[in-house]
Amino acid sequence: MGQNIKIRRGVDIKLNGAADQKSSPTSTSTVAIKPTDFHNLIPKLVVKQGDTVKAGSPIFYDKLHPEMQFVSPVSGEIAEVIRGEKRRILEVRVLADKETVFETHDVSNASNSDATAIKELLLKSGNWPLIKQRPFDIVADPGKSPKAIFVSAFDSAPLAPDYNFILKDRGEDLQTGIDALAKLTAGKVQVVTATNAGVFGSLKNCERHVVNGPHPAGNVGVQIHNIDPVNKGEQVWVVNPQDLAAMGSFLRTGKIDINRTVALTGSEVKAPQYFNVTLGTAVEALTKGNLNDGGLRVISGNVLTGDNVGGKGYLGFYHHQVTVIPEDDEPEFFGWIAPGLNKFSLSRTFFSWLTPNKKYNLGTSQHGEERAFVMSGEYEKVFPFDIYPVQLLKSMLVKDIDAMESLGVYEVAPEDFALCEFGCTSKIDVQEIVREGLDLIQKEC
Repeated sequence: MGQNIKIRRGVDIKLNGAADQKSSPTSTSTVAIKPTDFHNLIPKLVVKQGDTVKAGSPIFYDKLHPEMQFVSPVSGEIAEVIRGEKRRILEVRVLADKETVFETHDVSNASNSDATAIKELLLKSGNWPLIKQRPFDIVADPGKSPKAIFVSAFDSAPLAPDYNFILKDRGEDLQTGIDALAKLTAGKVQVVTATNAGVFGSLKNCERHVVNGPHPAGNVGVQIHNIDPVNKGEQVWVVNPQDLAAMGSFLRTGKIDINRTVALTGSEVKAPQYFNVTLGTAVEALTKGNLNDGGLRVISGNVLTGDNVGGKGYLGFYHHQVTVIPEDDEPEFFGWIAPGLNKFSLSRTFFSWLTPNKKYNLGTSQHGEERAFVMSGEYEKVFPFDIYPVQLLKSMLVKDIDAMESLGVYEVAPEDFALCEFGCTSKIDVQEIVREGLDLIQKEC
């Protein structure tokens, strides 16, 4: 029997530029797969510039898990390997063929396969990175077994895509993915929806829950915390619903699903809408001719947790949204004294609190600089965990592992602190602190 959960702490940041529910096709001449999208991965290339690959051909593997393949989303030629400091691999760009040629896998017995066979199929086909794990918010360890697998079927982040719209015709792929995931855990596959379950309401072989409330109600970490919390030594795996459908499509056809539906959103987009794209597409394919003039920030993901990729960057592996907002770095004269009718605030600093349903065109300015990390009580208003957020962050700063464990570090991921960072009066890079704390715990424990 699923639970009906109400989240009370949090806030919905209402922005202009939500995507209209219509889809348009788009194409790109190059795609990129970025090892930086997979945290703590040590990539080992198996291709070089000039090599020819198919869609689904291995590009690199994880040095710590050689069986875990990361594959090309298109067929074509390896155009360039972009490296950073110490020759760190940042991107592998592939020049796409006009007609995609796929690697194929034998999935004729997939529906009758056991967990070991399912894992082997997902690993060698490049589908395994679609599964992430808590704790540590990294690609799931194929050598472990989770106590549960969670699918958050809705996203509450600003301007987030509507998965019921995106996946309305993919019920068969979703069910195939659920049936496969159910074999990988001794527990249950937990599907969490908002009030309108949509296409997810008919799924079987899983336990369904309903979660309502402001952001971050759609964060899978919040859902895990309320339904099946992660303790030391345990793992919970998580899968995005669109990735779940891609996994199900592969298990039916034997070919990787290279297509994604991405929401182009933000106040600086002339016609916000959905686009059918190839995994790893250039964001310019979505934004060209569709942006306002002026200084802009193009974000792969949402405004709270996404990556600034610029106008020439590429879509992140786990991102299903591109957001464009104004670069707002000009100081305001007496900005804090003005009534602030067009400024969003988590407190009643500005009179805009009198219009709670108003939508805003927010820019990139932090409206202040970093200062002493003080106890303000602001974090607790938007952090719906039974965890002391400031105390946990300070234990991370001083690298006190015992304190981190006792304060609940195994339950959190950087995205869970995004609203804390947004409303931080001290302008602290909270998500970076959480990432470093999780890396320390993973290394030491």
